[in-house]
Amino acid sequence: MRTKEEIKQLLENAQELVNKDLKFNEEAIYRAYEKGNNHQSLTIKVLSIFGGIMASFLFIGFLFIAGLYDSEFGLLVIGIPLIIFGALVTKVTYNILLDTLSISAYIIGFVLVGGGLLQMEMNENLVSIIFILIAVSALFIVRSYLISFISIVIICGGSLFLMMSNNSFNLIHIYISLLASILTFIYLKEAKLMTFNKAFSQIYDSVRISLIFCFLAGLYLLGRNYRFADIGKYSNEYFWISSVVIILAILYVISHLFEMLNIKKSEQKYGIYALSVLILLPTVFAPAISGAILIILLSFLVNYKTSLVIGIVAFIYFVSQYYYDLHYTLLTKSIVLFCSGVLFLSLYFLTHKKLSSDEKI
Repeated sequence: MRTKEEIKQLLENAQELVNKDLKFNEEAIYRAYEKGNNHQSLTIKVLSIFGGIMASFLFIGFLFIAGLYDSEFGLLVIGIPLIIFGALVTKVTYNILLDTLSISAYIIGFVLVGGGLLQMEMNENLVSIIFILIAVSALFIVRSYLISFISIVIICGGSLFLMMSNNSFNLIHIYISLLASILTFIYLKEAKLMTFNKAFSQIYDSVRISLIFCFLAGLYLLGRNYRFADIGKYSNEYFWISSVVIILAILYVISHLFEMLNIKKSEQKYGIYALSVLILLPTVFAPAISGAILIILLSFLVNYKTSLVIGIVAFIYFVSQYYYDLHYTLLTKSIVLFCSGVLFLSLYFLTHKKLSSDEKI
């Protein structure tokens, strides 16, 4: 890490290069440099989240053993300040210990407030709406990676709970379609979003990765559709809604890949479009597979390795689950997988050949 003297020397060198009288706020530059060096890796952030969750469970268990659950007023009195503390403490410092403490307090606060409201016999739907509103407020106020991540999860989780508690399972297609559109927009407009709004740029990474997990959660629920079908209020007839939106998003992403691969000829573009549609047609009634493909393509386009790995793992799982759930003979399933594999390999060799030719040029 550079010292103040080294940074000062760099600024003086920059001033000599431009041959002009420049004025720098050296203290502000050094603080920004320190903040950048204190930026935690994704692994540390994930460990902080899970550590906070585990600590929260242990503390909640202690409170309930102590008999706090007997007083709804006590739950609210402790829960509300914990939410406020967890959301605002990260505005003071970026210390990793306080980050973990903030996420623990934030989660514990939600659990206690939820328990207090439910003991007051408040409707579960209203409790979910209150949670969503609190999470939305925190998202606009706080600039913490961890708090933003948990807030997005609470917002999406609360929305899914409202759908299921009101037996409106078919609304999950709107949920998935909306998240697919938002993710496509966020990935493709990354540069503009990062420069357009400074506040959003600070939580961009956490919003992006949390939306990925929420999107996959919706796809998982959709992939396990037989659980909902048993209830009798869920219909498989609307699978095409989310599938069509995801497929259109994939084709839109492919149009951006043409620029990256320097594909300009119309016949090549139409051929790739036709091949892509051919590959995606079997997934019309399995939107989880096309959703994983969308994540992979978006991650490849912006070179985001974390979600690329997540997308590949999700793709393998959803294909395996789809294969397992098919009500066909083993021979038919094998033929379906074989044809899909041939199509994917064809697409791979097409793009690999194009990239290799570009590298030679």
